[in-house]
Amino acid sequence: MMFRRMALIGTGLIGGSLALALREKGEVGEVVGFSRRLETRLSAERLGLIDRPADSLAEAVSGADLVFLATPVKAMDALLAELAHCLPADALITDGGSVKGAVVERARAHLSSAQLARFVPGHPIAGREHSGPESATADLYRGHRVILTPLEENAPGDVARIEAMWRSVGARIERLDVAHHDHVLAATSHLPHAAAFAMVSALSRLAERYEVFRYAAGGFRDFTRIASSDPVMWRDICLDNRHELLGMLDHYREELDDLRAMLADGEGDALETYFAEAKAVRDALYPTAEHDDRPAEAG
Repeated sequence: MMFRRMALIGTGLIGGSLALALREKGEVGEVVGFSRRLETRLSAERLGLIDRPADSLAEAVSGADLVFLATPVKAMDALLAELAHCLPADALITDGGSVKGAVVERARAHLSSAQLARFVPGHPIAGREHSGPESATADLYRGHRVILTPLEENAPGDVARIEAMWRSVGARIERLDVAHHDHVLAATSHLPHAAAFAMVSALSRLAERYEVFRYAAGGFRDFTRIASSDPVMWRDICLDNRHELLGMLDHYREELDDLRAMLADGEGDALETYFAEAKAVRDALYPTAEHDDRPAEAG
């Protein structure tokens, strides 16, 4: 068993799924859960994600040797400030935040040097459109990547323990530095989510929107599927990584302008070449049809 007691801060999809997976593998003794809303932590207990709910953050982390932060990234500022006063001296801390720069900045602002040394930032690239305790599943991370962004203060042994934890639930581990993580994820996750939200918003503002949505085909459903994701979570992600996301939006807008110009000029050969090149890249990334049925990935 890797951990005697896990303090799960945030008992929704991301945290609840990790708790279920660790319990299934026998890698954690007790899971104590805390979330700000009483009904959320009671639901987590009823669904078997946690052994018992805590009424406060201090109660949740008391006696824990692992603390997993699974809250929206904006909530981590107040959370880390409070944690600084109640973390056990030997507890390892990690998180599931989709933006690492903002989380690390908040950790440096609030945690002591000893506490910061035990904080190993992470980001599981897995999720579903729907959040909450009811969506948690023990196999969420199986076969998915988890990116760790270790700090220079981290002891190699502590990083290795967090890596081993994720591997035990079937995840594949990669390491990136904090800034590079945020740049890459702006392109591969944050931009696609923003584009999906924008597509639905744009079509909803058409005068003939009811007919548009009535006759929407599979392509529209597939492209906009991730627009069903949690708006609060994605507001926070976009704001916390806005500088990288703005750059990616500008890059995408340039591509749309080029596409519009080809269409306006009736350049059929150019359009075909453009589409063929994009298809070749996509087919190389996902060579088998089974990949098209994967659940949406968070953050």
